[in-house]
Amino acid sequence: MRIAIAQINPTVGDLSGNARKITEHLQKAKAVKADLVIFPELAVCGYPPEDLLYKEHFVRDNLTALNDLRPKTKDLTAIIGFVDKGKKGELYNSAAVLNNGKLAAVCHKEQLPNYGVFDEKRYFVPGRNELIFRLGAAVFGVNICEDIWVNDGGVYLRQARGGARLLVNISASPFYAGKLEARKKLLRQRALETRSFICYVNIVGGQDELVFDGASLIYNPKGELLAEGKEFAEDFLVADLGVAAAPKKSAKIVTLSAPKNGSTKPKIRTELLAPVSRIESIYKALVLGTRDYVRKNGFQKVLIGLSGGIDSSLVAVIAADAIGRENVVGVSMPSRFTSSGTRSDGKALAENLKIKFYEIPIEGIMEGYLGALKEAFVGQPRNVAEENLQARIRGNILMALSNKFGWMVLTTGNKSEIAVGYCTLYGDMSGGFAVIKDVPKIKVYELAKFRNAEEGRDLIPRSVFTRAPTAELRANQTDQDTLPPYDTLDAILKGYVEEHRSFDKLTKLFTDKALVAKVIRMVDLSEYKRRQAAPGVKITPRAFGKDWRLPITNKYKEF
Repeated sequence: MRIAIAQINPTVGDLSGNARKITEHLQKAKAVKADLVIFPELAVCGYPPEDLLYKEHFVRDNLTALNDLRPKTKDLTAIIGFVDKGKKGELYNSAAVLNNGKLAAVCHKEQLPNYGVFDEKRYFVPGRNELIFRLGAAVFGVNICEDIWVNDGGVYLRQARGGARLLVNISASPFYAGKLEARKKLLRQRALETRSFICYVNIVGGQDELVFDGASLIYNPKGELLAEGKEFAEDFLVADLGVAAAPKKSAKIVTLSAPKNGSTKPKIRTELLAPVSRIESIYKALVLGTRDYVRKNGFQKVLIGLSGGIDSSLVAVIAADAIGRENVVGVSMPSRFTSSGTRSDGKALAENLKIKFYEIPIEGIMEGYLGALKEAFVGQPRNVAEENLQARIRGNILMALSNKFGWMVLTTGNKSEIAVGYCTLYGDMSGGFAVIKDVPKIKVYELAKFRNAEEGRDLIPRSVFTRAPTAELRANQTDQDTLPPYDTLDAILKGYVEEHRSFDKLTKLFTDKALVAKVIRMVDLSEYKRRQAAPGVKITPRAFGKDWRLPITNKYKEF
């Protein structure tokens, strides 16, 4: 059997655009004389469609789009993810098996994930997938994403016991660092467990805060990896599999008509890809997530406040890699507290990237604010209000440029800062997309060093790495005036945010109980800020956003 894997980047809701993309890959499959071509989970409508599924017309149009694809599968068998509707109006996450221009069968997803970023039980009902298929001599089963993860004697085992020697899994599995290794381990186990070929297709692309990394996989019954798709890019894999025949008589087997594509097929070459480091995978995820969020939402250019610090420097580099340096604008907004070092580093970065650069001082604007507030502030000492005014002035300048020219503002706050509220609402949090929102501060430095090494020069100036992090909102300020050292802070946050550890468990790892309590308190009190923050790329197992749903009004305290 010659199988093709169409690892595509659909857009949620773009039914016509997704159908065109599917059609293009159907033609590719015919050109290489594939017997079977498989597309990702919900390829017709994009994943996740969320509350679009409550719109009856959306579901209807998705069904129409699938029906329009049917005649394009003449002399081919295709498996395409879509939303199916039952007789009583119930919805199923489904795979259509299109064979020689006809809808041969529909397979419904059984295991509906309802954890982390998934809430499929909100929309779908579980199906019962009993079908297996014969195409020529080969017998295969079709299951959907979570169906192959859950080992409870479910669908993939029933298919194997029914005679399937090829298990096709269509998926929409979002990225986080380490996820691919987990997938590879699982699929290898499934191949050995069922003594079957495993063909796994994953969606690729950015969708709001989620990034799907592709990296589709084919394993043989010995658990050996035969082929793999690129990470963070569309790909088209073709492989010839010697799938063993199954018993000819079985009530559950649906016989499909074999394609009339001749016995002579063009030669193909299948090679395994060179391994990619984890830091490179994270960087690629940030680039893809940024590119797709900007482009799929109709923006051409982005705008970044360049402070001369490591966070804004990394965001600018990612943006240039994502949408091209000609589409990135940097703005320096110095005040009396801005050092000559940070001011020059912001400009140097812009010159290194060859991006458009503005310098707009805020000192005069700040004096205007203080003059207007003089009577209201009389008798009050200078405090965080004056600091945040500077951040909000900068936010206003960026949003003014955004409104004037239609550029999207990219915010530059990292996960460490957002976790503890070391950021200003309507100031440095202003913008449409938070590129490094899920990247801890220490990881920001690692990514910046990786990108400089990849470039072979100091794209980000070396002094940016050696200077103590500072918001520069008052004289001689550093982040560590308010926060613990970032290596300590990030370790505590990993335990509390990503691993759900309690205060008692954390204090067994960190002896300074007062510090642990302080960090937890800062995280809890900052929920109202995070709820108003822009979405950003998820790269950890638990990101602020869909993964993190704590109530803002919340009196529960551990200590």
